[in-house]
Amino acid sequence: MPELPAHASPNPAQQLWSNPHHPEHQITDFNLSHHEHPPLLSPAFTPPATPGTGTPAIERDAHSVLVDTSSEPAPHLLPTLPEVTCVVRARIPTTTGQEMFLHLYHNNVDTKEHLAIVFGNEIRSRSLDAPREGETEMDRMIRGAYTGRLYPGRAYSRVEQIKQEASGSIQLLQSHTNGASLVSPKAPLVRIHSECYTGETVWSARCDCGEQLDEAARLMSLASNLPPSSPGSVIIYLRQEGRGIGLGEKLKAYNLQDLGNDTYEANVLLRHPADARSYGLATAMLVDLGLGGERGIRLLTNNPDKVRAVEGPRREVVVKERVAMIPLAWKRGGKGSEEVEKYLSTKIEKFKHMLSSE
Repeated sequence: MPELPAHASPNPAQQLWSNPHHPEHQITDFNLSHHEHPPLLSPAFTPPATPGTGTPAIERDAHSVLVDTSSEPAPHLLPTLPEVTCVVRARIPTTTGQEMFLHLYHNNVDTKEHLAIVFGNEIRSRSLDAPREGETEMDRMIRGAYTGRLYPGRAYSRVEQIKQEASGSIQLLQSHTNGASLVSPKAPLVRIHSECYTGETVWSARCDCGEQLDEAARLMSLASNLPPSSPGSVIIYLRQEGRGIGLGEKLKAYNLQDLGNDTYEANVLLRHPADARSYGLATAMLVDLGLGGERGIRLLTNNPDKVRAVEGPRREVVVKERVAMIPLAWKRGGKGSEEVEKYLSTKIEKFKHMLSSE
């Protein structure tokens, strides 16, 4: 019996059912024609209900390599970044004990609600924090433009900042920094993740998207990727299902895959680009979160094209390191299901992803 994920129903113990009229006969006495069917849930990795619970609990950061795209020719990108605005932010506690802040963005390109999942409380949205005409302190707290934590009876959105300024702690921190050589925290870890309903919600083994989202959350929950070691970490969650073709067309592509085509060929046969995703919104969101400029980010990806695309038309964001995403089954020294292994092979051969077991 293949090992099912933790949230699957347990396998009941085998029972022998008796016929009450002929107790000497048991159901296993009869020679029934039986064809074994695959289980409803794939034996490969399926995403858990809570980020960070489905991958090995190893307190070890992922392997990374230095990146410098400054001398590379710029890819075909939009000449300017889209305009983005964070309209609301809320604290999300999880069953693992890790907290994150979910930011919801609007933009001037589409009507979708793209998301930023922020780990740590030092990364903040400039558009969210900007004052808005006529709003009250309660208005600011309701839309998430507050510092510290909310609590019953709180009346001001910036109460912690006011306390720090009153106590002189900010000046004390500045003088300490000027007088001592402190180790500079490493660049924030960033994952640009495109929505995948099938892989994240209905346990599809045709891709590794759910596994990648969960592994990103695990890595970003590590102390080495949170303050004070790092300013924090961010998952940019873009609503571009099916590598940009939408869920309906993606399901058609699944049927083409069952007819013998790979994921690359299926999109092309449907008269779509093999990969129709774009990352301008992600770049603009990172800039809004204060992650632009030469300080740089560490990008969690196996896709070499994504590295330069995320940097933007004028390198508004600088990728300093590329952090590898290793498939879970490969980490364990084995292989995933037949479907996911075909998918990974196509990623390597046709999309030129840099996948390895190390």
